[in-house]
Order: sequence, then structure tokens, then C-alpha cells
Amino acid sequence: MLKGLNHITLAVSDLERSLAFYLDILGFQGHVRWDGGAYLSLGSLWLCLSIDEPCDKSDYSHIALDIEDKDFISFAMSVREKGVNEWKENRSEGNSLYLLDPDGHKLEIHAGSLQSRLDSLRKKPYLEQKWL
Repeated sequence: MLKGLNHITLAVSDLERSLAFYLDILGFQGHVRWDGGAYLSLGSLWLCLSIDEPCDKSDYSHIALDIEDKDFISFAMSVREKGVNEWKENRSEGNSLYLLDPDGHKLEIHAGSLQSRLDSLRKKPYLEQKWL
């Protein structure tokens, strides 16, 4: 029986550049690195950076990272001051910052939860929304 998310692996072209981004800008914790990658964590999230050729990322697929609402504004200002590229403006419930890592992986920093999103959909449903 499946019980949850185990880890996420991202293909990165330059390990040093990606480590600087995830450790220094986003605040991940580093655990180990080797010639082909590194293991990092953020809370219970296990992230593997693997040296490879990243593919095109033209769809909406992205990874959302959790942040407390009280920390959102200062974190967003800090990230923007460091020149991180943004790929989308927030148009949904809760504070969100949509940014790109050095290889164009789409990330979202989101202050909210599944419950807060569901609550917002009760007030303002999506087009043709159906509850499961």
C-alpha cells in the first residue's frame, strides 16, 4: 500500500550552481554529494540532484514548497533580491511565489494547505468543478 511521497529527483546540469541555489537561496539542508549528484532535505522532503541533461519544461508541472504565511513576504523579498527568475504571477488562494531553479525546474513557494484551497473552492469554484 502506498503511503506518501518518498523523494524527488531533479536533473541538473551544474551541481555547484544547483547546490548554491537550493542550499543558500532556498535553505535546504545538505547531506551528501558525489560526482554525479547530491542529497538534500527540507523538512521531510528528500531531494536528489542528479547530474543529467535537463529537459524542456514548457508545461504547468511544478513542485510547491510550503512556507508559513508570516514568513512569506520577507522570504519573497530575499529571493527577489538575489535575482531568482519568476515564471508566473499568483492568481490563486494563498500567497505564492513561482520561481525557476538554475535549470528551469518550476517551483512554487506557497503559504497555504490543501484545506485552505478546498475552502476557497467552496466560495469560488473552478469552471465545471465536481467534488470527488
